[in-house]
Amino acid sequence: MGSLGLDNENLGTDVYFSLGLKQSGKGAMKFPPRVLSPLSSLLERSVQSNEMHMEAAEIKEVTIFHGLRAPPLSIRQYIDRVFKYSGCSPSCFVVAKIYVDRYLQSTQVHLTSFNVHRLLITSVMLAAKFIDDAFFNNAYYAKVGGVSTAELNRLEMKFLFTIDFRLQVSIDTFKKYCSQLEKEDAVHQIERSIQACGVKEDEIVISSSQRMIT
Repeated sequence: MGSLGLDNENLGTDVYFSLGLKQSGKGAMKFPPRVLSPLSSLLERSVQSNEMHMEAAEIKEVTIFHGLRAPPLSIRQYIDRVFKYSGCSPSCFVVAKIYVDRYLQSTQVHLTSFNVHRLLITSVMLAAKFIDDAFFNNAYYAKVGGVSTAELNRLEMKFLFTIDFRLQVSIDTFKKYCSQLEKEDAVHQIERSIQACGVKEDEIVISSSQRMIT
């Protein structure tokens, strides 16, 4: 339905390739696109920050998107699952993040481990319906997301009315979110490098101690 014009060479093609939103060759994508990693990281940071703030301020929220308990799958595991089985384009996950932000801004609700999974499956499904040429029905997405078809139907309607059916995403907005995700990916890689160096340093310390004891 909607088109983001990712083939336009003036729209930051390098960023799209970097995030895995655009392939250099033809054929199905063999590996999860890179965009899933920074997206998961951003959402996890937001959830952790919000839950710390809500606990300190004793804030409690309950919406149709809140579960009784946090699902066993982590945000990254859930996003990987949705990508693997939904068959939607990688760009759907960028658009889904835009939709989630619109929902949160409209409701002033905090993103937490109790609502992030339902918000994700609902927003990804809507993104697929709006920008992909082919998509599955609600019953299929419900199975992928781990909810009933009836519940996903209710979530979809609530989400749409809350954001006032604002599904259109401008190229500028899409570019802004891609840049945000690319920066998050760079930060995530630096953190992983630091952690890896830390492990090596620990190994060196242990190795040196062993030699001293010997």
